[in-house]
Amino acid sequence: MTGAGTDSTRPQRTGGPAIVLVRPQLAVNIGMCARAMANFGLDDLRLVSPREGWPRTGAYRKGAYAAAAGAVHLLEGARLFPTVEAAVADLNFVYAATARERGQAKPVHLPREAMGASAARIAAGEKHGVLFGPERTGLDNDDVALADAILTFPVNPAYASLNLAQAVLLTGYEYFSAAHGQVAPFEVIERSPPAQREMTLSFFEFLEGHLEERGFFRPASKRPVMQRNLRNMFHRMQLTQQDVRTWWGMIVRLLEGPRENPQTRKRVKQKKTPAP
Repeated sequence: MTGAGTDSTRPQRTGGPAIVLVRPQLAVNIGMCARAMANFGLDDLRLVSPREGWPRTGAYRKGAYAAAAGAVHLLEGARLFPTVEAAVADLNFVYAATARERGQAKPVHLPREAMGASAARIAAGEKHGVLFGPERTGLDNDDVALADAILTFPVNPAYASLNLAQAVLLTGYEYFSAAHGQVAPFEVIERSPPAQREMTLSFFEFLEGHLEERGFFRPASKRPVMQRNLRNMFHRMQLTQQDVRTWWGMIVRLLEGPRENPQTRKRVKQKKTPAP
């Protein structure tokens, strides 16, 4: 299953820190983490002693693959390790993601600063990783002891427990932003150029003339202010040429009433034509 934003014709972004899921409890959460990784070009998924084992078969496999929403290449490429030590052995720098202060005198970083530093050092050839603990309990102190620094998230202190995939998603977002820049993936397509001032002024004269005929500008002493307010309202819309034509056509129809249906006119004409 793939999502609406999936486009296999476009090049894949890869790299980034290894995502190390320590003793994950649910196969579906592994799938959701893979999807979050794929969103932001992370491609190194490492699993430490998953509770349900890995790779999965049957219903567990189906649930994980469905949750991955097309990021199955990450599930199929995931590496399994018996211990955290083995999972991080080749890494130069490791973050431990946790919501609690552990009293281990380690530097504490928010995702933006942590992933900004990691993006630069990964580009220079280092290998970084982030540890994420089991869904129910998080990392234990021995896991955290293997890390160089703490990664934590600025969240509501009364409810600081993040879903596992959400934590991976936030981390991936900050890495991708640092590594590739915060550039919108698409822009609004300009279908009509901005209206020239001559066009908008002509429209204003047309509109205000009919409003005057119908007594809109009352009392007369307030006409200048009302006129300015009306024009400023339209100026704030940053009207395009098509916008002006549409507004003009709408007002004409309100003034002149419904347009006659050509098919109705044709049928009426046929009825009036005498038989030979």
